[in-house]
Amino acid sequence: MDLYSFFNSSASYRVRIALALKEVPFDYIPVNIRTGVHREAQYVERINASASVPALVDGELALGQSLAIIDYLDAHYPEPRLVPVGTMQRARVLELSYLIACDIHPVNNMRILKYLDTVLHVRPDQKEAWYKHWIDEGMSAVERMLAQHRDGPWCFGDTPTLADCCLVPQMANAQRMGCEIGRYPLSLAVYRHAMAHPAFDAAQPNRQPDFVGT
Repeated sequence: MDLYSFFNSSASYRVRIALALKEVPFDYIPVNIRTGVHREAQYVERINASASVPALVDGELALGQSLAIIDYLDAHYPEPRLVPVGTMQRARVLELSYLIACDIHPVNNMRILKYLDTVLHVRPDQKEAWYKHWIDEGMSAVERMLAQHRDGPWCFGDTPTLADCCLVPQMANAQRMGCEIGRYPLSLAVYRHAMAHPAFDAAQPNRQPDFVGT
């Protein structure tokens, strides 16, 4: 099994956490999205049609999109289960996961920030304001969800789920970009709890073979 990944990609980070939690061995193949490797024809045509990371190759299957990859891993390596089977808990986990992966992450990922720079020519302070605004919008919603439904040290319960796989990279990115993560105490508590877990620690950007200081 091969994982095409970039150390600082939060979507790749999600999948690395899932693989570590499930203890699934894989080969790490770096894809430098800063230099445009993810847009090269060979990668797009053979590995990931969405021209992004991560991508998982398992035999004849080449699969992009982090949530689809984690769902695939859950089907083939069901322990520990990351998307619960029970209807209510499954719905809560997916609700929070989609909030992060579909609402927060897309407007602040590298290609959007690069577009703000190179096409719209916004000032650095405007780009920073953009990033922090959408983080606050999204993370405030996460806080409300956790306040209503969190019932353990993780997002939902006593074991990590897909929600934690999504929350931890988002918190790490927010911290790296200078956001005031102390504004989100429930999320911060989950993040700190996760960082003490070996799987979450192993998946961190600075633990990856393609890591470079930023």
